[in-house]
Amino acid sequence: MPPRPIHEPRRDDCPWCGSKRLRTRLRAPDLLHHRPGTFVVDECLDCAHAFQNPRLTAEGLALYLREPEAGSGRGLTERVLAARTSRRRLRAVARTMLRFPEPESWLDVGTGHALFPQAAKEVFPYTAFDGLDPTPRVERAKWAGRIEEAHVGRLTTPGITARLRGRYDVVSMLHHLEHTPDPREELAAALAVLRPGGRLLLELPDPLSAFAPLLGKWWAPHGQPRHLHLLPLANVRAELESRGCTIVAADRSAAHVPHDLTAALVLSLPRARQVTPLLAAATALDHSLSPVLRHTRFSNTYRLIARLP
Repeated sequence: MPPRPIHEPRRDDCPWCGSKRLRTRLRAPDLLHHRPGTFVVDECLDCAHAFQNPRLTAEGLALYLREPEAGSGRGLTERVLAARTSRRRLRAVARTMLRFPEPESWLDVGTGHALFPQAAKEVFPYTAFDGLDPTPRVERAKWAGRIEEAHVGRLTTPGITARLRGRYDVVSMLHHLEHTPDPREELAAALAVLRPGGRLLLELPDPLSAFAPLLGKWWAPHGQPRHLHLLPLANVRAELESRGCTIVAADRSAAHVPHDLTAALVLSLPRARQVTPLLAAATALDHSLSPVLRHTRFSNTYRLIARLP
């Protein structure tokens, strides 16, 4: 039996708006795990949606997303890229929901090791946190006590959507939509599992960040081959409003992660450990510029909170 293809057919239209006015945004290898292959990201000239084209199939994703072997030398890179999952930052994300009534139940989608629910419990100690992830990591997170219920799979799977329908006061998707084959379908499923009046908390890389063209393939949120879509804030906002949601908060400044220069450096230098002074300088520059850049088009992330009717 011939091997299954790892790429879908290349498409000539935008998966978000259907426009055929596309341009190639970048070509990039796997800079994180250094597995073979080059990946293309196209951008729609009408709606600014960026997407992997041709897209990896499910088999291709499984191939490229499998855990690397021990001793692969990725430790430093992952420590830099983990800046957005620090306990301090995750607590700050959770605190954005303090302006609303305390939720009884909360589902974190794409939770991985459930680091966000673990941090959010410090802000909402009486909330029941559940987690959903396509990998067994979520079950290990339950055994570790970080969440109460673990759901393995995708939210868009009909059986999972039906089982969780209308159960949650809050659904969070932090840096999750960019990994999904169909972000629009994922948003619909998230709204389906919310209770009436429930809130959806999203955080995504901003493809319109000025760092994206400046750093090109070295801009960490381009994230090939893991990121299938890069969604502008305006598109996500319009999609949620078309489904009857009210946007109660949309913010670029507080969501900014100050690691663009440091991440670009470690991704571009395979032996970055040998240039520690340069890394220290890049890190210092990222953090010293952050108070200014987060209020400009250099902000690299946006956060959005929507309320279901």
